[in-house]
Amino acid sequence: MKRWMKWLAIVLIVAVVAAFALRALKQRRAQAAAAAAPASAALALDLGTADVTTARTLELSRTLPVSGGLRSVNSAIVKARVAAEVKTLTVREGDAVKAGQVIGRLDTSEFELRVRQAEQAAVSARTQLDIAKRALDNNRALVAQGFISPTGLETSVSNEAGAQASYQAAVAAAGLARKSMSDAVLVAPLSGVVSQRMVQPGERVAVDAKLVEVVDLSRLELEAAVAPEDVGGVQVGQLARLGIDGLNEPAVAKVARINPSTQAGTRAVMVYLALAPQPGLRQGLFGRGGIELQRKTALVVPIAAVRVDQAQPYVLAIVAGKIERRTVGLGVRGEARIDGKLDAAVEVISGLTEGTLLLRATAGALRDGTAVRMAAPAALPSPSSTASATASSQAAAAR
Repeated sequence: MKRWMKWLAIVLIVAVVAAFALRALKQRRAQAAAAAAPASAALALDLGTADVTTARTLELSRTLPVSGGLRSVNSAIVKARVAAEVKTLTVREGDAVKAGQVIGRLDTSEFELRVRQAEQAAVSARTQLDIAKRALDNNRALVAQGFISPTGLETSVSNEAGAQASYQAAVAAAGLARKSMSDAVLVAPLSGVVSQRMVQPGERVAVDAKLVEVVDLSRLELEAAVAPEDVGGVQVGQLARLGIDGLNEPAVAKVARINPSTQAGTRAVMVYLALAPQPGLRQGLFGRGGIELQRKTALVVPIAAVRVDQAQPYVLAIVAGKIERRTVGLGVRGEARIDGKLDAAVEVISGLTEGTLLLRATAGALRDGTAVRMAAPAALPSPSSTASATASSQAAAAR
């Protein structure tokens, strides 16, 4: 009896241990399954609408990238025509001026004295000329009466001619003195805006010293250096879209001129693009954009969807919820209107078909075969729920 009890106790102990072991195994399996479920779900990367694009047939505008600074077509620098002290200067940077407007004066005290001196010298020369003329007339009468020889008459003629030349020189000197005094008045050579003021009243300036610069902002050009191999496709009249520093919207420009000579050293050719008048344009601003060379209809994708970190360009296509790497052949680059806005695009010659969903570079680098899914858009409230909520709020306000 005692032996039977002992075996029964052993069996019961083994059964209890087995039950606890089986329960622990089930718990471990449940924990492993729970841990594996989020991991598998995490492998599917959520994508937003901004992370994907579609290969489609669009009108591609082939452009030539250009950049440069804005320069006013008409500009002038007011210089000092005489050496004098700046007496007044009534304009500063940003002031608008009109052609012929007096913008300042130089000190004319010295020139007034010179004018007076020249005028007095001219009066003296005129007196000497009158004396010489009277002497000549008298000598001619005396020669006619035989009182003096013809040689004396020739001397009188020479004296009168010398007096006449001296008088003309004195008159010219007086005119120069008056011109110097008129040159002391500073006048705007064209209508525009003052861009620089180099001197202040009280400073003494030399001849040809720069005083004020005036620019006409109604006609601005962008000076762009184009490589010799690209300038062959540029023609006068072609349109361009330029992004100007400080402006939110791109500016429209047109090729106005092409320099017939190359730049020393770089061998680049300067192309001048005339901009349409637009508020905010200033001389010296930097602009960048592209000249439209050609338009064609082709299968295009945004530049942001093409990756070039490998030997051949490729794109990341989304096929059946997974990333698929595809090598593509590219054609011309330009701009196309994608999703309602102008974007940099490139022609795809091979490797893609129209309608293929692609991954933009904003999504980062993903491996081939990575599972992805489109994030569900935020649910909008239904009209019925909105109406009921509005009615409830109105009823509460009435109570």
